[in-house]
Amino acid sequence: MPEIKLSDAEILTKFSVDETKNFAFNQLVNIYQQKVYWHIRKMVIDHDDADDLTQETFIKAWKNLDNFKGESQLFTWLYRIATNECLNHLAKKKRRFFLPINDITEELSNKIDDSVLISGEEIQLKLQKAVLTLPDKQRLVFNMKYYDEMKYEEIAEITGTSVGALKASYHLAVKKVEEFLKKDTF
Repeated sequence: MPEIKLSDAEILTKFSVDETKNFAFNQLVNIYQQKVYWHIRKMVIDHDDADDLTQETFIKAWKNLDNFKGESQLFTWLYRIATNECLNHLAKKKRRFFLPINDITEELSNKIDDSVLISGEEIQLKLQKAVLTLPDKQRLVFNMKYYDEMKYEEIAEITGTSVGALKASYHLAVKKVEEFLKKDTF
């Protein structure tokens, strides 16, 4: 049986009808779950945390999809929810453990080394560690632009930040990553 892929408009229409609500939401999850998971995973590194936050993202989507105004794409809306979940999770983690930013970075960096689910060449691991040294919001912008190849306009819609500020943030992030890789190489 061929896989059915509904458009955002079809998902929203079917979600508004009680008989097809579950079907529509399952379609939403099937289409976007993997992208949302990897978006979150790049921020929190830990697989279990990423799984939990992905689930939280879709729970919030379920609860609020009736109020979705369609002013953005569903993908953008889900990324916004996932982004807020990530930033809140990282902030809670810092508060809960009273850790300075460097200790959180080290903890996440150790998870990269320990994780069997993260594979890649040595340079890819170094890049991931370099990205971890960025402040959370800058890391978010870097991940969306570099890994997800999103346009600045899409990132602006997700983060509520101006395109100009995002360009500046990405440029600074790239410079910091380059500096980290240069000093770590020799």
